[in-house]
Amino acid sequence: MKKSLSKGHWALITIFSVLIVDQLIKIAVKTSMYLHESIHITDWFYIYFTENNGMAFGVEIFGKLFLTAFRIIVVGFVGWYLTRIVKRNFKLGYIICISLIIAGALGNIIDSVFYGALFEESTYSQIASFNPGNGYESFFYGKVVDMFYFPIIDTFWPDWVPWVGGNRFIFFSPIFNFADAAITCGMFALILFYSKYLNEAHPDKHFKGEDEQVNSEK
Repeated sequence: MKKSLSKGHWALITIFSVLIVDQLIKIAVKTSMYLHESIHITDWFYIYFTENNGMAFGVEIFGKLFLTAFRIIVVGFVGWYLTRIVKRNFKLGYIICISLIIAGALGNIIDSVFYGALFEESTYSQIASFNPGNGYESFFYGKVVDMFYFPIIDTFWPDWVPWVGGNRFIFFSPIFNFADAAITCGMFALILFYSKYLNEAHPDKHFKGEDEQVNSEK
């Protein structure tokens, strides 16, 4: 009988799949588009190349080095947690959610740690090229590449609305990347499907999988 993949293997497949797709998209955008260049896909979907120093969806807080170090520490902790829940045979869906979060964080860490030293600077008049050793910054000071823009609603507030009347209103305005999407999907899936397990004192009692059940019957 053909041996099925273990939960640890599924975790690794999820992490590497997200990382590969994320980096392929980022490298393609960075080496083929000018900074803030926009490609119209539909009226509610654009490829819009931008870069940021901050965390998910371009939110910038604290210093660049602090953010990079913080990401690495968090990923290290979550990575330790992932190995623990795999060993304790948690549900595969829960493991996939954690793997998505780790993969997304790693994807943005790669940008922050390596892109500054490996790529030339992207500007309004220059498309960046791969140039190791002659990049736009040193290691750990790279910028995160974002490109997905979904202005689902792009309109103006009516003039009679207090304070914001006549101003432009865009929903959804953040520009993000594939890694951000992986983190968000992982977090939402945890909240929607596994929130009741996050507060359990002994979650392994609720996450016993079919493999353990089969073993107990032998």
